[in-house]
Amino acid sequence: MAIRNMNLDHPGGIYLYRINDIKLNSLCNGYTGLKNYLDNVFNNCPNDYFFTGPRSSALKFKLNIEPIKINGHEISQLARNSLEINKNRYKTNHSRVQVFMLEFDDKTIATEIPIWLKNDEIAEYKKIFKSDDTLSGHIDLLRIENGKIWVWDYKPNANKEKYASTQIYFYALMLSKRTGLYLDNFRCGYFDDKDAYIFKPKQDLISKYKILSDF
Repeated sequence: MAIRNMNLDHPGGIYLYRINDIKLNSLCNGYTGLKNYLDNVFNNCPNDYFFTGPRSSALKFKLNIEPIKINGHEISQLARNSLEINKNRYKTNHSRVQVFMLEFDDKTIATEIPIWLKNDEIAEYKKIFKSDDTLSGHIDLLRIENGKIWVWDYKPNANKEKYASTQIYFYALMLSKRTGLYLDNFRCGYFDDKDAYIFKPKQDLISKYKILSDF
């Protein structure tokens, strides 16, 4: 099986960045920027970006996003299979889901993808993140579905998530910047073994700074 692995010793633990080269080459037609990015960061990840500044997974504010809940989505069914089949093989549910999908799901091309956004790449950066340091994160799963690049995050209790949409929106935005692909090419979602929540990322969420504060 043509899977490449790289351990990334970043804050929060060891992240196992993995690419399935067969699916990467067969599914990324028209997305040369994505393929090049996944290849290049495998060999040249700017690790320093991940040790300072905000992290997407720690963002605690809401954007004006209303995800659509889907019960019985394909990705939730795959999660159920992975948790059952891999229950004795790996220590965490994240690992069980990621390994299974990269190996057996015909749409998953990579897992734990390192990603970042610099402070000059969007307007209002400092206002949004309260920092000039680089925003960073790791995308759980990348899939190519119906010609779109899907940014997925596994959340064990997806129905209880308050800020997952914000986190995943910025993952998609970061990947758009890194690959040079328009945000319209991306779709976003988070899931567990029961439900999936999906939405289309829109540029005007940032350009109009539509942030809904809990405070």
